[in-house]
Amino acid sequence: MEGLDTGNTAWILTSAALVLLMTPALALFYGGLTRAKSVINMMMKCLVAIGLVSVVWVLVGESLAIGDGSGDNPLIGDFTSLFGSRHAIEVLGEAGLSGVPNAVWTAFGMMFAIITVALIAGAVADRMKFSAWVVFATVWVIVVYCPVAYWVWGGGWIEDWGVLDFAGGTAVHVNAGAAALGLAIVVGRRI
Repeated sequence: MEGLDTGNTAWILTSAALVLLMTPALALFYGGLTRAKSVINMMMKCLVAIGLVSVVWVLVGESLAIGDGSGDNPLIGDFTSLFGSRHAIEVLGEAGLSGVPNAVWTAFGMMFAIITVALIAGAVADRMKFSAWVVFATVWVIVVYCPVAYWVWGGGWIEDWGVLDFAGGTAVHVNAGAAALGLAIVVGRRI
């Protein structure tokens, strides 16, 4: 592949793997904080985020959160890479940004989407059925996470202001915190 930077690619893959490892660690942490009857449910909410968000991210999430990178729309990405279509084209072309293949950038962005969903799970420990959580997580990633990630990292209006968000303070932590608060209020008190 032309223009491939093996050092940058290895670093992004390592970083993605480290972010992915945060999700099982969070599952163990949250599982240890809940009552014995809810440990499995709590851990499943975190771990299912890996598979669920991975599928959603490849099918539609990346396209909505990153788009083609032009930043033409300040609110949401486009549909240029639905169903991973950008990577089919990449096989015939050059490496993406900084000599790193687009598929690697997709995996890197996907890891942040996964951990963001897993972070929200702690707010509904002992209070939400697993099936309801799966529906919520799927809809939330598409409707909330992807637009906010685009605003910050994909050329949206926050990025246009010159805001730099290297560690996910806005797209991950503020987003997950606001969603967790809202979800906790909607679900109500623990019985």
